[in-house]
Amino acid sequence: MQSKQKLKVPVLNCGGKLLDVTRSVVMGILNVTPDSFYDGGVYTSVGDQLKQAEKMLKEGASIIDIGAVSTRPGAKAVDEKQELSRLLPILTVISKYFPSCILSVDTFRSAVATIAIENGAGMINDIYGGRFDEKIIETVASHNIPYVMMHMQGTPQTMQVDPHYTDIIKDITGFFTEQLALFPSGYDQIILDPGFGFGKKIEHNFQILSRLTEIKKLGYPVMAGFSRKSMINKVLHTKPIEALNGTTVLNTIALLKGVNILRVHDVKEAMEAIKLVAMTGD
Repeated sequence: MQSKQKLKVPVLNCGGKLLDVTRSVVMGILNVTPDSFYDGGVYTSVGDQLKQAEKMLKEGASIIDIGAVSTRPGAKAVDEKQELSRLLPILTVISKYFPSCILSVDTFRSAVATIAIENGAGMINDIYGGRFDEKIIETVASHNIPYVMMHMQGTPQTMQVDPHYTDIIKDITGFFTEQLALFPSGYDQIILDPGFGFGKKIEHNFQILSRLTEIKKLGYPVMAGFSRKSMINKVLHTKPIEALNGTTVLNTIALLKGVNILRVHDVKEAMEAIKLVAMTGD
């Protein structure tokens, strides 16, 4: 789908691999954790992880996002050593077998980000938006690779304990504006993620979705991740395994509002939504 908002950087340079975000693309989720809310413990071997990455790429994913630390509500903290032990084997294998693949690493630690970039990562996806480890901003800027800045109130351990906002969009855009000011002049390979489900009540999530175009006014690509989350399940009284249809509905709404990247577990269905919405000519 064509983005209605003029972007500061319409084509991102992911370590020499170019990503055109003037049309919506899909980021496929590859969790290599035992405790993620939907697919934790599913891909336990490097072989299984590689097969899933191959499947998502064949289905049309432009990016594979590897997560080695669960960030579901109440998730246990994982230290840097454990994160790297989960991350590096699959990162290096995908880089070897699919050298043209754009690999994103879902981490909030600058040391992990540095090692990931040295081993093939072309994008960093930070749920803390730079507030856990401020050095991560310097890391991505010095390597000049794209950075996903997500908004979260609290931490994964505390974020769903009575989150509150004065005006959720103003609060989120205010957070983004503050964090954007920390980047060195000339670096603008930034993707904004409002953080659906991260420190938000159900009504907060749907308010963000309905006002997504206001976040796009900042001029950066916007990523949305609804995939099988509780904002679907609590409304439809479903479980994550039953939430594909609800995910597709929300993906479609986001596409109609000009979202640039859909972060999903189910690539095929997201690609179908993109193709059908593109037929409307918006």
